[in-house]
Amino acid sequence: MDNKKFFIIGSNGQLAREFIRVFTQRKINFAAPAENIVSLTDAPGLQQAIMAERPDYVLNCAAYNNVEEAERNPQVAFAVNAEAVKSLAEFCHNQKIFLIHFGTDYVFDGEKKNFYTEEDVPNPLNQYGQSKLQGELHVQKIMTDYLIFRLSWVIGHGTQNFLYKLNTWAAQKPVLQVSADEVSVPTFVEDVVEGVLAAVSKKLSGLYHLTNSGYASRYELAKKYIEVRKLNNLVIPVPMDTFPSNVRRAKFTAMSNAKLSKEAGIIIPTWGTALMRYINQSGS
Repeated sequence: MDNKKFFIIGSNGQLAREFIRVFTQRKINFAAPAENIVSLTDAPGLQQAIMAERPDYVLNCAAYNNVEEAERNPQVAFAVNAEAVKSLAEFCHNQKIFLIHFGTDYVFDGEKKNFYTEEDVPNPLNQYGQSKLQGELHVQKIMTDYLIFRLSWVIGHGTQNFLYKLNTWAAQKPVLQVSADEVSVPTFVEDVVEGVLAAVSKKLSGLYHLTNSGYASRYELAKKYIEVRKLNNLVIPVPMDTFPSNVRRAKFTAMSNAKLSKEAGIIIPTWGTALMRYINQSGS
């Protein structure tokens, strides 16, 4: 990583903030303009900002991830997750800048009933998943030097994740109903950052699944969190369709991190280990 520079897009998000924390701590050279100054959808402004910094790597942590709203207004999701990514990929390819982009487990339909690997064919069930898949395909078609990391159930310190919402609900309701048939991998931003940096250090390229190890339902994650924090809430498992939604969601989208673990030479912690660390660090 010596003498290499990173440019972070989407600096306000929980993943970007973890990259900023780690880069600052380890004295890794980076630029992370505020999102009100540099936006993924403002191609001319973004390109000008990147050229001014002349980075070796662009980290695209920006995305439109309001799944419900994406179903109602898909054009917004596609503008951010697909068309803006296409523009960024074309620019990075022309400027010979390595692009690191993040995808999602929402590209899968849940019909496999086993861990998804990078070789499995995507089949998104909703507009959000389709927009994210389109962004991936643009990067793969346009670029040769890139990394795409598919993430799932991303959890960091902030207000943009399931555990923050759960903590809020727990303070308001003694009994919590949580879906037990929606299963994936809770993935913590600290382990995402370590996985990305390991892949960069090994000079890897291509598509990888980057999750914590293991899998869990929303119910299992919630129950474990409530137990570890010694809260008094009763957590009840219910079907996902208990909660009305205009979005079709796959029931099982857990992804295998075996390919990245092997090629980067790393052991990625289980989600349970990462959860304990998260609680110990934040106290919530």
